[in-house]
Amino acid sequence: MNENEIEITTYDRLLRAWENSMELVRDYEMYSKRVEDEKVKNVFKEFAEDEGMHASKLRNMILDYKKRV
Repeated sequence: MNENEIEITTYDRLLRAWENSMELVRDYEMYSKRVEDEKVKNVFKEFAEDEGMHASKLRNMILDYKKRV
């Protein structure tokens, strides 16, 4: 590896994915509160819950990964 290259590790990717997932949870929750259409509101709520599960799984993966490395 060239000493001027930046290596992106598995931990880096997990952390970025977790941060992105957390941001999506916040976005979907906000959208669900700002739309009047009940069908759309419910879809955003469902997406927020789904993304919350993704964020939780990613967090657990990060913690497990840190223990192994």
